[in-house]
Amino acid sequence: MKSITIGITQFAAEESPQRNLENAERLVRAAVAKGAEIICLQEMCSTLYFCRSENPELFRYAEEIPGGTTERFAALAKELGVVIILPLFERRAPGLFHNTVAILDADGRYLGKYRKMHIPEDPGFHEKFYFTPGDLGYPVWDTAFGRIGVLICWDQWYPEAARLAAMQGAKILFYPTAIGWLAEEKQALGTAQHNAWETVQKGHAVANGCYVAASNRIGWEGNTEFWGQSFVANPYGEIIARTSESKEAVEAVVCDLDQLEEFRNIWPFFRDRRIDSYDAILRRWID
Repeated sequence: MKSITIGITQFAAEESPQRNLENAERLVRAAVAKGAEIICLQEMCSTLYFCRSENPELFRYAEEIPGGTTERFAALAKELGVVIILPLFERRAPGLFHNTVAILDADGRYLGKYRKMHIPEDPGFHEKFYFTPGDLGYPVWDTAFGRIGVLICWDQWYPEAARLAAMQGAKILFYPTAIGWLAEEKQALGTAQHNAWETVQKGHAVANGCYVAASNRIGWEGNTEFWGQSFVANPYGEIIARTSESKEAVEAVVCDLDQLEEFRNIWPFFRDRRIDSYDAILRRWID
C-alpha cells in the first residue's frame, strides 16, 4: 500500500466504563467518517486514570482479554472494515493485572495483545501498584492496512522499545497514552514537560524512519490535568497533525509510505548500526 490513513482520538473519561466505551465507539465511527483505516484509542479507554492513588477496590475494573469488550469492538471493526487499537485494564489471574492493548483487524479478528513493559511510579502515577510488567516482548502486527507496532504511554520514553518494533518492520508506532500535568507543577514545568514528551517521540520517528502516533486523554481527574495534544509525526520528526489541549478530538491523518521508503534510503540508520558494539546496552548501568 502507498499510504495508510490513521485515526487518533482523545476524550475526557467518566466514572462509568459503559459511558467511556460508548464514547470510544462514537469516536471510532467519527474517525472512520473522516477516512481513517487504523484507529488508536487512549490508554485504558474504558476507565478513569485510577492510578492517581493506591486502592485495591479498583481492581474490579479489570477484565479478561479477549473478553466481552474486545468482542464488542471486534464486531465494530468488522462492521466498519477498520483496524482498532483498544487499550484496556487486563485481568490475567487473581492478583495479576496488566495495562494492555488488544489489536482488532478489519475483518473482526483478534490479532493479539501487547502488555505495557515499562511501568512508572511517580506522584499521581502509581502504576506499579496495579500493573505487572509485560511479558510478551514488543510484537508487531500485520493488519489489513499494514504492519504496525503498539506501545503504551511510559514506553514512549524508551528508544529501545521503539527500535525493537521498527526492526520487525513496523511502519507506524502507536502510543495510546494518559499523561498530564500535576497542578502544583504546571506553572513551573508544564511547557518543558510537554516539550520533552513530544520531542522524544519525534526522535523515535526520525531514528527509526517511521510514523509515530500518540493518542492522549483530556480533562481533569483529581489533581491531574491531562494535556491532550495527541499528534502524528512523520519520519522527519515533523508534526503533521496535533489536536487541542483540552477539547475532545478526532483526526484522520494520511501516512505516505513512499515517503517512509525514501527517508530510509536517504538516512540509512539501520544499515549503519554497529550491532557488534552494543552489548553493554543490556546492562543497567556502566560503572
